[in-house]
Amino acid sequence: MKKYILTSLVAMLFVGCSTSDDVNTDQHATYNTTPEALITYAQKELSDYMTTPNVNENNFRLTMQYWQETIYVNESNYDFTNRNVSNNVWTDTYVNTLKNLDQARRTIEAYVPTFQETATWPGIKKNQLAVIDIMQVYTFQVIVDTYGDVPYTQALDIEAYPLPKYDKASDIYASLISRLSVDINNLSAGSDAFGSGDIFYKGDVGQWKKFGNSLLLKLGMALADVNPGLAQTTVNQAIAGGLMASSGDDCKFQYLDSSPNENPIYQEVTSRNDFIAGKTLVDYMNTTADPRISVYYRGPINGQYVGQVIGSPGAFASFSKPGVFTRDATTPGVLLSYTEVKFYLAEAAARWGIGGAPATLYNDAVTSSFTDWGMASDAAAYLVAHPYNAANWKKSIGEQAWVAMYNQAVTSWNFYRRLDYPQLIAPTTAIPNAGGKVPVRLQYPPAESTTNGTNNSAASAAIGGDKLTTKIFWDIN
Repeated sequence: MKKYILTSLVAMLFVGCSTSDDVNTDQHATYNTTPEALITYAQKELSDYMTTPNVNENNFRLTMQYWQETIYVNESNYDFTNRNVSNNVWTDTYVNTLKNLDQARRTIEAYVPTFQETATWPGIKKNQLAVIDIMQVYTFQVIVDTYGDVPYTQALDIEAYPLPKYDKASDIYASLISRLSVDINNLSAGSDAFGSGDIFYKGDVGQWKKFGNSLLLKLGMALADVNPGLAQTTVNQAIAGGLMASSGDDCKFQYLDSSPNENPIYQEVTSRNDFIAGKTLVDYMNTTADPRISVYYRGPINGQYVGQVIGSPGAFASFSKPGVFTRDATTPGVLLSYTEVKFYLAEAAARWGIGGAPATLYNDAVTSSFTDWGMASDAAAYLVAHPYNAANWKKSIGEQAWVAMYNQAVTSWNFYRRLDYPQLIAPTTAIPNAGGKVPVRLQYPPAESTTNGTNNSAASAAIGGDKLTTKIFWDIN
């Protein structure tokens, strides 16, 4: 019997799967798994990583100074080694997400349709492979933006390449743009995709086209400083193809009100009192009289929202806490949002005059953020007090994107590195390896240096050293 093994040992979620009772099979693996089941699992793993505040995996709410730890403050001081954070990120992205997507691809490629399916299968297959590849493009961008040069061309064929080489990050970006362009063109609304197995868009091919073009916009904007020619071509292509048009187009993973399928933020903040408000964002929002502070945080202290100094421990009762939305198990995980898209468009307009008037797009982006948090009526007054500043557009867009991406911390980190705003200051207690700066990348996983040492060492040398301070290739300012 041919077996399709789910890479992770975690039980399949949301969907059922069949296993064999053969004593020669691995009872911890999933056999004959459907592509839909693999897609569901990969989407959940990807969303979990992008969403969780678990200090073993995703510390970007701390890095972006939205939150602070109460007792154990290693991670807010950039000590990611003790908890093997990079190893876990590598597993979340390469193993739990990319490998399951690749197995879904292999399963689809190997499938022989029934006689009744022969007429419709080619279109369905083309859509399914395009959707899978779009998700892989998204995931690879996350990995490159986190580490720099990483395994890519040899990454998913473990049989042929048990020790994959690391590809140049800029080459990976060029490949991702090319792949994504093909994927978008391959999507056809005349055929189905994955249906209910697709938690993001329920198989809606039109929505996947919008997501694909919006992701293309994101890839293009990342290259704005290092390769403006390719950046502008990519951005124009994305706009022409059709972007997200409202928050209804957001790419979200809908969590459930039952274990183990709750939002991972809920799992973290309701199990222990580990997180309090970070002083940097709280002070900024207090100073700008930003009404979103009431949904970002809870528990005003003597009528005022109070955040703790970044890197310093603090009593849970003495500071404001993460907002009520973090205590709702069904709060969706957001992978790419209309608000994010509007900020990219504002930036493209400011840089190159593409897509419209930068002030209008800036207003749209901020208004969209207020709308996301149920505060649309407050946006106009806020914008009067904090208008777009053409003379320092990076500050206007960078600071407002930082505030708006409060629940998309990985994305916020990208805006910060590209625009150099807000001007975050590392805590004085940060580990020496940070060089007195907020990290601009994660170091490679220790497991890579021990199991794939030759290729890992070559990659470390190629990027200028495996350090928290080594900039990703597109971060040149």
